[in-house]
Amino acid sequence: QVQFVESGGALVQAGGSLRLSCAAPGFSLDGYAIGWFRQAPGKEREMVSCVSSSGGSTEYVDSRFSISRDNAKNTVYLSMNNLKPDDTALYYCAANLMRTLCSSLIYEYSYWGQGTQVTVSS
Repeated sequence: QVQFVESGGALVQAGGSLRLSCAAPGFSLDGYAIGWFRQAPGKEREMVSCVSSSGGSTEYVDSRFSISRDNAKNTVYLSMNNLKPDDTALYYCAANLMRTLCSSLIYEYSYWGQGTQVTVSS
């Protein structure tokens, strides 16, 4: 069973930066749009960023975030700058199995990992 592995989450102070990694053991990310999502306690899961299968198209919920993919390393990264306490959440990545371009429709994504916790202190 495919399951992505997210890493890089940490406790940081407001204004700090983090880079999250999304790996997919035994599964090639090449050819799939990959999304990063987050879920804070008591809130619904939301997309924060996405990169198309070619890497030529990206979407962000906030200009403080940046997504990139390295198909040679089979990894997708999410860089986050100027972090705020509202960014505190469990961050997940997943593959869109229904289209190669970005979509915010969560049901189109599969292979969710356990997530990586980002906590931003004020």
